[in-house]
Amino acid sequence: MTDEQQPATPEEQPAGGRLTSQSIRSFVLRQGRMSDAQHRFLDEMMPKVGLAYRPEPVDLNSVFGRQAPHIVEIGFGMGQSTAVIAQARPDEDFLGIEVHAPGVGSLCKLIDEGGITNLRIVQHDAVEVLRDMIPEGSLAGVHIYFPDPWPKKRHHKRRLVQGPFVKLIASRLAPGGYLHCATDWEEYAQQMLEVLSAEPLLANSADGYAPKPDYRPLTKFENRGIKLGHGVWDLVFKRV
Repeated sequence: MTDEQQPATPEEQPAGGRLTSQSIRSFVLRQGRMSDAQHRFLDEMMPKVGLAYRPEPVDLNSVFGRQAPHIVEIGFGMGQSTAVIAQARPDEDFLGIEVHAPGVGSLCKLIDEGGITNLRIVQHDAVEVLRDMIPEGSLAGVHIYFPDPWPKKRHHKRRLVQGPFVKLIASRLAPGGYLHCATDWEEYAQQMLEVLSAEPLLANSADGYAPKPDYRPLTKFENRGIKLGHGVWDLVFKRV
């Protein structure tokens, strides 16, 4: 996935772990080449399926025009898994958050071609979207699939799954709601397990790592890694 993050260094974190626009961001902006099709679908579909960022709570029932469980995906990359999951779970509504225009254009194309009606997109920083737009205790689930592992030790501070952000996510989950993370970097999986286990609002649904839930599809990248003997680690924690 293309979810690229750059949280602040510890000295930039505000006192008390409070998240601000300057303290942590869910991405690093990098230039990406867009195809003509991605440009076209971005221009045509975002007025229909896009949800503009605004610093105030949003009523997702009004956005989707019905009452249903709401699932947020953070950093959906090119959107293939997002589209598959939304199509397979028509009784739930999905909000995908991604900053990179090629990925947003790609998911717009998949929404149009698949006739997907239960999926909306916010093209903005996920930290600000969760903090400002999503009411506390309102989500049935949050997905974070294959975030940038920042493998070099000096870059670990840039990883998305860290205590303050996990605390924010947990506060937005309804009791019984879940946080599902997946990574193909074992060392990052270990860090995720440690960070998620330390959050008092969350409880592990498994004894350590979880079996891959049926709803998460295997990507081409993941299949290629499995054939090469690479592991994939899923973590599913629930709001207590």
